[in-house]
Amino acid sequence: MNTHRIAIAGVALALAGLLAGCERPPVETVQRGFRGTGMTEVYNPRLLAAREALNAVPEAQPAVPANPDGPKAGQVFQNVKVLTDVGVPEFTRLMVAMTAWVAPQQGCTYCHAGDSMASDALYTKVVARRMLEMTRHINADWKDHVAETGVTCYTCHRGQPVPAKVWSAPASQKQAGRAVGDDLGQNKPSYMTALTSLPYDPLSPFLLQSNDVRVVGGSALQSGNRHSIRQAEYTYGLMMHMSDSLGVNCTYCHNTRSFASWETSSPQRATAWYGIRMARDLNTHYLEPLTATFPPERKGPAGDVAKLNCATCHQGAFKPLYGASMLKDHPELAGPGAVVAK
Repeated sequence: MNTHRIAIAGVALALAGLLAGCERPPVETVQRGFRGTGMTEVYNPRLLAAREALNAVPEAQPAVPANPDGPKAGQVFQNVKVLTDVGVPEFTRLMVAMTAWVAPQQGCTYCHAGDSMASDALYTKVVARRMLEMTRHINADWKDHVAETGVTCYTCHRGQPVPAKVWSAPASQKQAGRAVGDDLGQNKPSYMTALTSLPYDPLSPFLLQSNDVRVVGGSALQSGNRHSIRQAEYTYGLMMHMSDSLGVNCTYCHNTRSFASWETSSPQRATAWYGIRMARDLNTHYLEPLTATFPPERKGPAGDVAKLNCATCHQGAFKPLYGASMLKDHPELAGPGAVVAK
């Protein structure tokens, strides 16, 4: 009898120790749709507090009074190819800000050769120039996704030369034997798909290649219906990545009674639709063409350059920097001739 009681007490202590390592957070819920639709977001305040620190906006560089009649950077400095239309004071202020946003430890010499600021000897300067063009392109041409909030270099870099959340094509994985066939990249958990058994590379088909994300077929018959189970699995992998990147669940965009229905989806679904296409545009037209510019040590296991995905800007927040706009302090990044509402 005593032995039995001791065993029960031991089990109880073990369970108590196990539960002590668990957390029951004061969960907060936000209803995002009509009652009964199940469109509720669940938030953990502890996780939100940690993300707030990551998404804090740095103090802006002191403003410089603009002089529309003053000399432009392209007239004064050598080898300026992007910000030629920006006044010299604003140009200098932006260079100081970019150093703080991208390379605060390395300083100006991260991009500029010490003996000549105009030199393109360092590959980082060539890349930075293209990234400036990309930033202006986003702010001017992708308002359907970034609206008037826009982006700056800090949106992705957060004080690091290489953004923390980038991706490259994964190394080739060993496949199962011929008797089993192609495993389609499944059952190899990846952080890209929140450690699920979905295909471990859901980004290449959608953020680099132009594949159909919506996979619900219009017919139950095989004839003419090209929406396969494989496509559905890749799509769910992309959705897991997006959910994890934004720190939200499926109901942020979808009505779970009908994931495919646009009529009952939230407005954020349309914003995400443009975001997928924006990421594809930036990867194919700005990052992939830089492959030859980057040294081997900056490339992925398959020899490609690091590319962006949803997490690159969002980093766990439903809006990058929780919707704070840094563009209002740097209208020169809004695009040539663009006007930013303050």
